[in-house]
Amino acid sequence: MKIFSNLLLLLLLFTAASTPGNLSPVPKPWPERFHALLYMNLTDAKLQLSDLWYDWPRGRNVNIFQKQLGVLLYDIEWDNGTSFYYTLGGKGQGGSCEVMEFEVGIPRPNFLDGAEYLGTEVADGFLCNVWQKVNFIWYYEDVETQLPVRWDFYDGISSHVMKFEANVALPDSITQAPPYCFGEVQLVKKMDVATTGVNGDNVIINPFGKIRRLIS
Repeated sequence: MKIFSNLLLLLLLFTAASTPGNLSPVPKPWPERFHALLYMNLTDAKLQLSDLWYDWPRGRNVNIFQKQLGVLLYDIEWDNGTSFYYTLGGKGQGGSCEVMEFEVGIPRPNFLDGAEYLGTEVADGFLCNVWQKVNFIWYYEDVETQLPVRWDFYDGISSHVMKFEANVALPDSITQAPPYCFGEVQLVKKMDVATTGVNGDNVIINPFGKIRRLIS
């Protein structure tokens, strides 16, 4: 009877060790459409807000940046690699535009596939599962809700998710670049996937532009 009990115990332990619940967690893929409000701490100790609208079916990613005490900047990224960085106001009235071409498109919803699981950690007051990928990004996801809480880049920039709404989209009218982005003298810059955008003298820290590197 004792031998039977021991065999039964071993069988239960083996079964428990073999269930999917004992495998390392994997990051939840992003919804194909979502809106997120990000509070960003930059490497130069300055702050930035990013109003992010991700739309995979339309092949579009929109970042509306508010730098601390700075202008409002629109970054419209398309899956063909083209990005428009512009401010409103009209040509000659404070509006500006710069067009950039990247080697790859927007991040796919499962761009974290293959990331290394690092365990759990409390981030911004939430118990999170943590992953890293190619020593480039560290991604924190709430254990209970599986919502993204924060992600950090190798260069020290951290993005904190203040709001996250799945299955919402930005109207197309807001994402149309202004006419002065398409002038005859408009300069198109070729950028590699590890380069951030530049608007005048202001470096634009783009949380998802950086992630382009992971899908190249």
